[in-house]
Amino acid sequence: MTQIQFPEKGTSREELLSALHAFKSDDSDWKGGRVFSLIYNAGEDVKTFAEEAFNVFINENGLSPFAFPSLLRMETEVVSMVESLLGGDSETVGAMTSGGTESIMMAVKAARDFARAQRPSITNPELVMPLSAHPAFNKAAHFLGLKTVIVPTDKTLRADVKAVGDAISENTVMVVGSAFSYPHGMIDPIEELAEVAAGKEVWFHVDACVGGYILPFLSKLGYPIPPFDFRIPGVSSMSADIHKYGFIPKGASTVLYRNAQLRQYQFFVYADWPGGVYGTPSVSGARPGGPVAASWAVIKYLGLEGFMRLAKTTMETTKNFIEGIEAIPELYVLGKPQATVFAFGSDVLNVYALGEKMKTFRWYIDSQHLPPCLHMTISPAHASIVEPFLSDLRQAVKEVASLKGEDITGEAAMYGMIGSMPDRAMARDFAIQYLSDLYRVH
Repeated sequence: MTQIQFPEKGTSREELLSALHAFKSDDSDWKGGRVFSLIYNAGEDVKTFAEEAFNVFINENGLSPFAFPSLLRMETEVVSMVESLLGGDSETVGAMTSGGTESIMMAVKAARDFARAQRPSITNPELVMPLSAHPAFNKAAHFLGLKTVIVPTDKTLRADVKAVGDAISENTVMVVGSAFSYPHGMIDPIEELAEVAAGKEVWFHVDACVGGYILPFLSKLGYPIPPFDFRIPGVSSMSADIHKYGFIPKGASTVLYRNAQLRQYQFFVYADWPGGVYGTPSVSGARPGGPVAASWAVIKYLGLEGFMRLAKTTMETTKNFIEGIEAIPELYVLGKPQATVFAFGSDVLNVYALGEKMKTFRWYIDSQHLPPCLHMTISPAHASIVEPFLSDLRQAVKEVASLKGEDITGEAAMYGMIGSMPDRAMARDFAIQYLSDLYRVH
């Protein structure tokens, strides 16, 4: 493997900045609306303001609320504003994290430790989740020593309430529902899931990492969004990412709890250290101040009116994409997505090859394999590129229809190979080797 030596001497700032800009030349063009995941783009105005707010606190460290009380103030105010948005009351509490994975990690830890305190007979804790739930729950369970019990979704691609109820056992410490799920944009039947979990006295978590900052505004606009938050009595905790439809730079998320009794199990405190008492509310020790400041500022900058305006644009744009895709005979949209995320597939084309073909037109679309489909997360900035995208998609469909099997290479072949492996251990080993090869100097 190639090794790059640590530089002996410094390089001029001009040369390095030029190199950084050059590095980006092969990246996906998210500013031009050509990416349908990873980046949530509200337009240049919001982006520029978020960057300015971020940079005011780019060097401050949230590890110590005593050294930087400004960050503590902004974090608590952000959490409080999010709680009010998601049906919380004066008892609802929470914390900011670096992203959805960390928010989920903290909620799973809190549920596990709560169960340890309340039901010490549990020695093999389990987490019950639908197949469509985010793999951050699998990661959290792996790190925290829980067994995942994965329940298939129903024909609508939502959590099967009866199957979830049947899967709950005396070892269950958490049940999960999504609002909405990342793969297909479906809102699980949260009220029914919460009722089932509450009936068995089990912690119920709503993963609103994607939907938390758009579903409330869509509901206020009159779209038929079912209840999914703390208005439902059985909801114990929630996760909601600000750096998605909150439109700030990565990474900022929130994890919320119905009350302080539940949140206390999130904290880590160690007192027997020569350096003093070490206490943190999240996995991270050092916590960058930029995302906190940007979150606080953008929420204040846009307000309810601004977020509703952006949500309206995003929802109308989503409808235009869906109508255009469904007008292509070879394609169909999966299920009945209720908001601004959806996926589309095909019964006659290799959709992975279609995704690869769209890359040649400089569009980046995520591939998914259960079932094989392509993922679309829509942002306000996509409003201006609907027809160019659909035009290229129609052309890509024609070109992929003429491909033979041996012509399918690259990422399309990789996704197809993993998706077709019946042995999941083999698929896992393949993916590990792929990542090992990917994350090295070439």
